[in-house]
Parts: sequence; structure tokens; C-alpha cells
Amino acid sequence: MYTADGGSPACPDAARQNRLAVQLADMIPGAATIRVSFHDPRQPWPHPHAIAKDAAGETIDLNRTTAKVAARWILRAWPDLDRSWVYTFDLATAALTAGDLAADGGR
Repeated sequence: MYTADGGSPACPDAARQNRLAVQLADMIPGAATIRVSFHDPRQPWPHPHAIAKDAAGETIDLNRTTAKVAARWILRAWPDLDRSWVYTFDLATAALTAGDLAADGGR
């Protein structure tokens, strides 16, 4: 799970994380995880971006508005995130994990 400097959870309010997971699961039926970053590959500038996947790892098609709203909600729940990384929000556990943007294919 993503932690800020010092080892404390970046979003210490577990109830807030769980509410966010429930809201996103309602907004994106069938989603198991949502991958977010500040690097939409279709934009030349930093822009909130989200990709939803089901339990089998298959991508769920999102319209632009849903993708942007989901990314913003997650990124705002953890305001101290490193903007050069990608993150995966697990809707079942309400846990956010980090992965390297370069290792994940970059921009």
C-alpha cells in the first residue's frame, strides 16, 4: 500500500478509502481495479488518466468523463502522491499501490 514519507498511510482515513471504493464500484460496474496517473497518453501535458480493469484483468471501456472523474477522485484522496508514478486502486480492499511510470510503458 502506498505510504508517504515516514511510513504512515498517505490517506489515513480508512473509512474515506472504503467510501471511495464503493462509489467507484457503483460508477464503474464490474471494475476490480482502477489504474490512475497524471499522464494521459493522448495528451501532451499532465492530465488525470484512469483505466479500469475487471477481476480477470480485462480493460473496461470508460468514456472520457468517467475516466477523468475516477482519476481525479482517487488522486485527490491521496494529495501527496508522486506525480511521476502510476497507481492502482483495488476496489475490493480500498488499497492504493504504486508502480513506476517508466516501467509501465511511460507516456
